Amino acid sequence: MNLTIDPWIPALRANGRRELFSLQDLFAQAHELRDLAVKPHERIALMRLLLCITQAALDGPADEDAWEQCQPLIQPRVRAYLDKWRGSFELFGNGQRFLQVKPGVVASSMPVMEKEGITRLNLSMASGESNATLFDNAASDDREFSDSQSALSLLTYQCYSPLLGRGYKGRSPCADNSMLHTLLLGTTILATLRMNLLTRETCDGCYDPHGMGRPLWEVWNSGKPSKKDEEILTQSYLGRLVPLARSVWLESQTAMSLANGLIYDGFLDSGFREATATVVSNKTKLWILKARTDKAIWRELASVCVKIRQTDGVSGPLAFRNLLPETDIVIWSGGLISDQAKIQDAIEAVYSLPAGMFNDMGRAAYERGVKHADEADQALWKAVNAYAKSLKIDKPAYDKARQQFWTHVEQNLSCLIDLARNIDLVADLPKCAWGKSVHSAATAAYEQSCPRQSPRQIEAYALGLRRLNFRPKVNQPTTNTAHE
Repeated sequence: MNLTIDPWIPALRANGRRELFSLQDLFAQAHELRDLAVKPHERIALMRLLLCITQAALDGPADEDAWEQCQPLIQPRVRAYLDKWRGSFELFGNGQRFLQVKPGVVASSMPVMEKEGITRLNLSMASGESNATLFDNAASDDREFSDSQSALSLLTYQCYSPLLGRGYKGRSPCADNSMLHTLLLGTTILATLRMNLLTRETCDGCYDPHGMGRPLWEVWNSGKPSKKDEEILTQSYLGRLVPLARSVWLESQTAMSLANGLIYDGFLDSGFREATATVVSNKTKLWILKARTDKAIWRELASVCVKIRQTDGVSGPLAFRNLLPETDIVIWSGGLISDQAKIQDAIEAVYSLPAGMFNDMGRAAYERGVKHADEADQALWKAVNAYAKSLKIDKPAYDKARQQFWTHVEQNLSCLIDLARNIDLVADLPKCAWGKSVHSAATAAYEQSCPRQSPRQIEAYALGLRRLNFRPKVNQPTTNTAHE
């Protein structure tokens, strides 16, 4: 199977029909195809591959002017590029293989390749000690993959391999700190690719000293890589986009060999950040924003939408530094959540955001709206606590109340986004649509969690209700530290 000409990438046609496409067909029809049709971690891995191929084919774009004019060049340049490098995209055979290392040829210090069931490649399937049963109930390593499944699973595994245990070193770049990844979405796959391309200028500033670099298949195809080649692959933009974090060799449709691959330092180790990650600060240090199950992505959008803060290096995805349209901008955010070697969950969300979310004042207004909801959440906690204390309840219904609150609040997310469109609404948050929806959600959650059927319950309910009525502490957005 050759990935350039054989179908393996799930994507949606304009009519919503899901089909498999080869790399050549996907790019040839990218101006008509709506989107990829995959799980969150698979989307990230596929987008990294597609962007890597596109940027290598364009050998750029060099700067913002070239970026603005490059979309018509993508399809013809990529077609010629894939023809040139077709031999590097074989999934099987005795020669060079895509993202694989032949047994006996090691990329790092683990000399013996272990035999594994191929199921381990698919992070959504229950297998071994790392893959959770959350996504899959048939816990078995004895499963057979089709060629298309093997290709997608291999690519995703190289991007997302977690810590594996004794003898294994490091983890894949995308798995660092369970990072939240964010992409700009266009109306077609072609538009999406163009919007997420990075210029050479951006790469030179963020991936010193190797800048944009070159993809794996251009740098190394056999033998142990030289020190210089290893640096290009692990420290440059294109080198990190399609990583070789594990030495994998597909033995059959059911089995593979597995060993260490190249070592990719994370953000906290050496400062290398993935282009789709968000860098945040706690005033003393920088770290990568995590994907979480206990905090919805929309509550972090004020951090995600920062282009770059010159004062401390805080920034959202690097593609946000390109010239963004003045109309609403659609973004996708998601990630795979793991704890050491354990895969826990995958999350994703799509938001349509006004241009105001990408400037200081609009983002500050949005952030104030989120803080208003956080204050209501704390008031709800205090109200439930007062109710429970009055009735001497050992286990107050905190979790039930807060879950109901955030579920109800999220149904009115458009009102929060409106704050970035019209920052004047923040002047009196309780009276705007967002403030009213927050208050309504808190009241409803309190009522559903704290019954008032007996006289004692009514008295306790009234006591808690006084805690629930609060006023926001700050009414105006501030941008003291948000300069770009």
